[in-house]
Amino acid sequence: MSTEGRSAESMVATGALESAGFVRLVARADGDALAASGLVAGALAAAETPFQVTVGRTVGERSERLRAPTADGDVTVVVGAADGTADADDVVRLAATDRPAALEAVDLVRDLGATPDPVLALAGVVAAGGEPGAGESEWLAETASERGLLERRPGVAVPTADPIDGLAYSTRVRAPWSGDPAATREALADAVGDSNSLEADDHRAIGSLVALDAVGADEATDAAAASIARLLRPYATPEAPFATLGGFADVLEATARTEPGTGTALAMGHDAREPALEAWRERGRRAHTTLADASTGRYDGLFVVGIDGGPVEAVARLAAAYLSPEPVVLAVGDGEAAIATREAGSLGAIVEGVARELEGAASEPPADSASVGVDYDVGHRRGYLGYDPETDESTIIAAVRDLL
Repeated sequence: MSTEGRSAESMVATGALESAGFVRLVARADGDALAASGLVAGALAAAETPFQVTVGRTVGERSERLRAPTADGDVTVVVGAADGTADADDVVRLAATDRPAALEAVDLVRDLGATPDPVLALAGVVAAGGEPGAGESEWLAETASERGLLERRPGVAVPTADPIDGLAYSTRVRAPWSGDPAATREALADAVGDSNSLEADDHRAIGSLVALDAVGADEATDAAAASIARLLRPYATPEAPFATLGGFADVLEATARTEPGTGTALAMGHDAREPALEAWRERGRRAHTTLADASTGRYDGLFVVGIDGGPVEAVARLAAAYLSPEPVVLAVGDGEAAIATREAGSLGAIVEGVARELEGAASEPPADSASVGVDYDVGHRRGYLGYDPETDESTIIAAVRDLL
């Protein structure tokens, strides 16, 4: 294999994996990292290298697995931030904050002499908030298109062929009917007849109605127009388990957080479509229902959403995309919070700083041994915090505001 153009770090990682007797893949709990782990798993399977994939929701969880004892010859691949020995020769890190993990995985897979699945890689790019086919993912989109795996068409980016089902539970759109399939069907009745025989004009009409409803909703902000544009004119994926690239990304996001075993199987190419869709529907329903009942507060640069249960990360992302007049959203639940932003870049410094402030604010360790301390995670345009449920919401808000 030629080494031209390869960094020393890349060559070390490739060498470690090529000689590994067993590989542990530990992935961050989001769609991008799940896609990345699936890409690397595919290369390992092609090389007949034994491996195991697990998902760690927080930096602490991944760090604990990284520190777990291993046998000689074992290698650990960590997708996402984790604490541990930085220069360990049995650890490969895919933890860049300036590009999707799926693109890092593509580079690694190619270095190993394998061919990455372009549709899975692009779904990871979309899950990370990127535009498929833009920048360094352009060749992936071209490859997929040339192979008949990707086709641009009118309509909306949902995972199912039935647009009613897809739109009702999607966490990539927020409209008055979101989360309610009956209301979605009524709203789109004029555009959707037989979902099994939709023509280009039908898809176009659906896209137009959805855009009007999302942008025209009472609580919609100016950001809704840009957000809904990313749902329209999707890339259809005729050979993939889901109807469109954006829908694939949405399912990866859902399963990474709620059914990581199912999501891992999906990313590895196993037949997990139906359980994955069930997890996606449930997460979408809960996110929209929770957001509808949420309390809100506006600060300089920060929009706060207070929720009772529900998936905090999905709520934060939806609010940032459609409802927030500020660029950063903080969704606060019971013992957990999520931060989302519309702007490119990492929230890592902010999330880590908030975690440190919360740890410092704890006057004494939890009396209940089952209670958790402060832990966090960071990804592209998002962050997650887990903390003592007794922590007052105002403490979280103040800590985030101080670091914005």
